[in-house]
Formats: sequence, structure tokens, C-alpha cells
Amino acid sequence: MKALIVDDEINVRKIIRFLGQWEKHGITDVFEAKNGIEAKVLIERECPEIIMTDVKMPKNTGIELIEWLDANAYPGKVIMISGFDDYCFMRNAFKFGCFDYLMKPIEDEMLNETLAGAVKAWETGEEERRKTESGFYEDVKQFRLNREITAASNGEPFDSGEIALSLPQADAYDLTMMYFYQTHRPDPYLRLLTDELAMREWGNAYVLQNDPNSCVILSVHGQFIRVEEWITQHIDIPVRLVSGHPIESLEELPHSFQAAQRAMVEQNFRAIHRLADLDDARRMHDIVAFVEKNYTEELSLDKLSTRFFLSREHISRRFKQEIGITLSSYVTQLRVNQAKRWLSESDEKMYSIALKLGYQDENYFSRLFKKNVGMTPLEYRNAGGKS
Repeated sequence: MKALIVDDEINVRKIIRFLGQWEKHGITDVFEAKNGIEAKVLIERECPEIIMTDVKMPKNTGIELIEWLDANAYPGKVIMISGFDDYCFMRNAFKFGCFDYLMKPIEDEMLNETLAGAVKAWETGEEERRKTESGFYEDVKQFRLNREITAASNGEPFDSGEIALSLPQADAYDLTMMYFYQTHRPDPYLRLLTDELAMREWGNAYVLQNDPNSCVILSVHGQFIRVEEWITQHIDIPVRLVSGHPIESLEELPHSFQAAQRAMVEQNFRAIHRLADLDDARRMHDIVAFVEKNYTEELSLDKLSTRFFLSREHISRRFKQEIGITLSSYVTQLRVNQAKRWLSESDEKMYSIALKLGYQDENYFSRLFKKNVGMTPLEYRNAGGKS
């Protein structure tokens, strides 16, 4: 650890150097500068963790120095030193992140007490920075893995080598899909599960980027019974588990994922913590709210069944009872109403509006619009948004 003493008076620098119990506080190098300009050169070259600086100096004051340090987000701890008991100086010092403020003449006990506090504060901050940086890189790593698994689930090219590095070595793996009820927040549970799988070398878990309520678990073949026991004991919200085909090569991921999807559609799942406490009316309310928020995306009874833990038939029947029309008709109605708003309030092109509403074919969108409104999108726009 390094320290820097900045003061235009050489005697003050000598006194601080003499009184400071540097070795006791883990400081091995002590540098000196007689003004802020020299200090900046030393700071950029040596990166001292502790900086002790006078307030009033020629060629760049102590306040200007800590302003510069603050602007550059310098992590070191600054102790201001002054012969003036000036409130404005102190206020400015603390405004720019100064750790403490010492008055001249410097006293032995106060100097070392302040020095010890600054060192401890720096060490605490450094530990937090390491945790933050470590967490950031872990987040980036997990994001990349989630991206590769998502690509595999969509039948797109993916990097099996990167996925392999995240798994314990094994001759074969089991793929299991875990589905969370739509309105629950799975993030903290998934972090716990991922940590547990890694610690016990059972496998790993990945979140689908296009569906954060769905998780892919890859476990060493034959170990998933232990994983399921852990999930039962530690995840206290409703989940459904669906297994795909065992895989001997990660290149088989898309095939196993499709098998799990088929099993889910056929209702071949294992339920943990059933939704007995959520009545039917509440669940239908959740479904309608989800449709009204996501009507520009592809919505199907299968997708809603997976997300809301109800059969397709039940959703279809109850949706019509609740809303008065079928799911597909309601989605069309929402899309057409949004199209009417965009047509009357903007000059956006027809094909752009169609794409934003989930239609790849502009002509199909125009026919659907006319069927529901009685005129084409262009006619509706030319009429000033009146039908």
C-alpha cells in the first residue's frame, strides 16, 4: 500500500512522514509532492491508496486536487490538512469525497487514528470493488451461456464448447425444463439453484433469454433425482418440471429440448407446490393482463398453458367466458385498436406497423384490418382516423 503527502511546506511533509506509523498500517511507500500539479503526476504513476493534502497551495490547491480525483472516480482515500478552521473548506472537501479533515499543527495520535480509519475504509471499498467486478464478470459469463442455450432451444447455431465448459465432465447429461408461474419472480431461486448445481457438481442451470420464466437444467445423467429433491425442499413457489431425452453429446440439445416441449404440451409434467392457493378467477385475471401486455408477440393456448399452469382447454373455455370472445379474436382486437392509434397519430409506413404488431405479411394485415374496421388501413388514415 502507498501513501502520498502533498504540502508546499517541506517541514510539514517531514513531520507527517516522521509521525505516521506507516508500517503498522501496511503502508510500504510514502511519496511527497509540494503542490497539486506534482501530486497529479505521482498519483497517475504510483496510484497511492492514501493521499494527505494541504488545502492552500500554489499551483493547484488541495480543493482543486480532490475535485480532479472525484472527477476521475479515484478510489483512494483523501485526508485534507489545513491550518485554517474554515467551514467552507471542510464543506467542499467532504462534497468531493474527502475521507477526513485534520487541523495543523499535526498531532501524533490524531494523525494515526485518522490514517488507520482511512486504510480500513480503503480495504473495505476494495473488497466491495472486487466483489462487484467478480459479480459483473460472472453476470457476463452467465449471459453468454444463456444466449447459447437459447440459440440451441430455437434450433439456431450455438457454441457447444462454451456450454461444455460450464458443466462437470460426464458421458451423458439429462435435460430438464423448469417452468415458473408467470407472475412469480424466479431470479433469486435460479441463482440459488445454479450455485447448488455448481457446488455439488451436478450440472448447471440456464435461463432462456426469450422467456425468463423458463429454465433449462443440464445435469449429469442419473443425478436429477437429487436435483429434484433439492428443488422440492428449497424452492417454495409453484414450478413444473419436464424432461427431455438424455443426451450423450451437447449437439443433441435442440432434439432433447423439443422432446421436453412436446411433453409439456401433452401435460406430461411433474408439479411442485401446486397452485391450490390461487383461485381460478385470479389466474384468469393474470392471463388477461399478460395478453394485454404482450399482444404484439406470438400468443397461443400452448404458451399460456405453460406460463399459467392451466390446460389449454380450460384457458380456452374460461377466456371466452371471462372476455366474451376467443383468445385469437381478442388478440386481433387489441392489435387492430393499436394499429388505428398509430395510423391516426403518425406517418409510419403500413409494413412497419404490421411488423410491430406481429404480422410478417402487410397484405394479410390490411385484409384483417378491413374485415374488422370496414376499410383498409390507408382509407382509415386518409379519413383522419374515423371509421
